[in-house]
Amino acid sequence: MRAALYFHTLRHLRPKQVTSRLLAPFRKSRPDLSPAPARRARTAEWVFPPRRPPSQLAPDRFRFLNVERQLQGAPDWNHPGWPKLWLYNLHYFDDIGAPGFALTLERWIAENPPAAGNGWEPYPTSLRIVNWIKWSLAGNTLTPAALHSMAIQCRHLMSHLEWHLLGNHLFANAKALLCAGLFFDGAEARRWLEQGRQILRRELPEQVLEDGGHFELSPLYHSIILEDVLDLENLSRVYGNALAEHQLDLHAARMLGWLKAMTHPNGEIAFFNDAALGIASPPRELLEYAARLGIEAGPHAEHLEASGYIRLQSGPASAILDVARIGPDYIPGHAHADTLSFELSLFGRRVIVNSGTGTYETSPERLCQRATAAHSTLEINGESSSQVWGSFRVARRARPFDLSIGHDGPLTRVTCAHDGYRRLPGRPVHRREWHLAADSLRVTDTVEGKFNKAMARFYFHPDCAVLRADERSGELAVGQEARLTWRIENGRGRIVDSTYHPQFGLSVASRCLLIETVDSPLTVVFNWRG
Repeated sequence: MRAALYFHTLRHLRPKQVTSRLLAPFRKSRPDLSPAPARRARTAEWVFPPRRPPSQLAPDRFRFLNVERQLQGAPDWNHPGWPKLWLYNLHYFDDIGAPGFALTLERWIAENPPAAGNGWEPYPTSLRIVNWIKWSLAGNTLTPAALHSMAIQCRHLMSHLEWHLLGNHLFANAKALLCAGLFFDGAEARRWLEQGRQILRRELPEQVLEDGGHFELSPLYHSIILEDVLDLENLSRVYGNALAEHQLDLHAARMLGWLKAMTHPNGEIAFFNDAALGIASPPRELLEYAARLGIEAGPHAEHLEASGYIRLQSGPASAILDVARIGPDYIPGHAHADTLSFELSLFGRRVIVNSGTGTYETSPERLCQRATAAHSTLEINGESSSQVWGSFRVARRARPFDLSIGHDGPLTRVTCAHDGYRRLPGRPVHRREWHLAADSLRVTDTVEGKFNKAMARFYFHPDCAVLRADERSGELAVGQEARLTWRIENGRGRIVDSTYHPQFGLSVASRCLLIETVDSPLTVVFNWRG
């Protein structure tokens, strides 16, 4: 069983990923301590990007991922008992508005010698380089020691690019090299700039799909990459439109259109694949940042065909449907087994949701959050539609097919199937049909082939209160005035306690409508009134 998991996981990797991992032990690790290059002269002013919520609460106290800790001494930068992602955040320097930013920067240099510890891994190194440059461009002064350290970090990054991961990690590496290559001047800076350009030429057309979505199909990582693109356009203008050939403004416009389609009426991103609030800048702030750069969001279609999501609107209802593959085959680390799930907002409020993402740590909780059972879709025989395992791995994965979208006046009908369960005995196929009208949503799940038991789950947002429920029907309060009722036409339903993870480190009590059936099809009809 374990061998099959590895086989179906590793067979999708690109040769570059494999060779990069094999050559990792032979990479140059001795830091180059040569003096920093000279600074390049600016030709335009820096436009202020979004501000992160405060994370540095005191000179030695930080709050990341809803957990507060004290940085007592140099060993705490690599504290063995603290989660890796928390430590990564400590090394990012995202809070460029913190009053103690300069002192913490100098402390980092003193307590993190080249090139050891979490802070010198390529991803936090990339983010830190960018943030130190953004802090400087905002009118602050980097000391000679900081400039020297940043040059050492860039040299280290050049020999540790994340070719084994690709995706958003390699994009972050490229962004750091582009920023440093423009911020500094001279032959060495030009080498950083050219390496960043080469990666950008290759990765930007692949990672930003035709409909504007980021190819890892996570609204969270889409938002992060979108801000990266906006930052690069901003920096390009500061240094004489040095990156104009990459048409970053056009990519940003398409990405903004996609983000609007994947944003609920309350201004929050939808929870598909790894997605949570409080990590990336909110959609509103990204739109405002783009506007300051003179970039407007491009249009989006009902069906985001290249990425595979559908945005439907009818009366007070906004529904976002996942008829997408889980992501690029060679980098599905942020994928969930959420195929044919959906989220529904009514009267401006989130009502039916997926459960979100609260941790990246290797744990049973991480597995639960990625599993089909944590999403508003159908689970067959207690299995997930895609074989998510570990923290960031996927073996066999679901692939959607037979998508159909039709309109009959105000009624929209969407049908899609996926093959993720064909690996099970009986080779079952899950097919889901949504019928959305101004006052109702009908969801029908059909299982083609043999199966023992199927469970459909519909997760309710914690702000919604269950007023009544029995095996066939129930009622939900949506705010003070609106009500949602449901009626089950096949199967038996019950309300169960569950948890919702809107941010990392948060687990909020919620309720879930769980419907079990040993027959097919299973249908539930939701109706609402304001």
